[in-house]
Amino acid sequence: MSDRSGWIRWAVGTAVAVVAAAGFTGAYVAARYEAILGRMARETSVVKQRVERSEAVLREQLAAYRAVVELLRDPATRIVEMRGAGSGAGATGRVLWNETAGGQVFVSGLPPAPPGTTYELWTIAGAPRPAGVFKVDDNGRATHRVAPVPDGPVKAFTVTLEAEGGLPAPTGPVVLTSSSK
Repeated sequence: MSDRSGWIRWAVGTAVAVVAAAGFTGAYVAARYEAILGRMARETSVVKQRVERSEAVLREQLAAYRAVVELLRDPATRIVEMRGAGSGAGATGRVLWNETAGGQVFVSGLPPAPPGTTYELWTIAGAPRPAGVFKVDDNGRATHRVAPVPDGPVKAFTVTLEAEGGLPAPTGPVVLTSSSK
């Protein structure tokens, strides 16, 4: 009987050891996969946010392109050339302008504005009127939407370098200007 009880003890001990080893192995594998899945979920979240930001930028660009197409379809839209001056001597610009719909400004070749300053567009239909501020990209390019001007036909456009946020009247140096109509 002692042979038989020894064999049973050995079988039970082996079975307990196998079950314990299987449990530890299963827990280890599960924990490892859980860590991998967690990392993958974080990476997926980062990629999703990046895609959402890119999608928002593309939607914004598409809206701008559609606005330009609508301006170009209107025979009342005129194209106004702008030439660089002062620190923007190598810059050029173009304004698609429609007296009733407003317009779109495209500039290239402007250096980045120094810290604490920004480029400000002015419409000239008598006295200069602020038409918004903009920043150029790393290639010196920018586009800017311009609202219609309520006080008469616009004769010219000018871009100056102003304090960050813009001012109600031009005070800084002219960097782009169009000739009067």
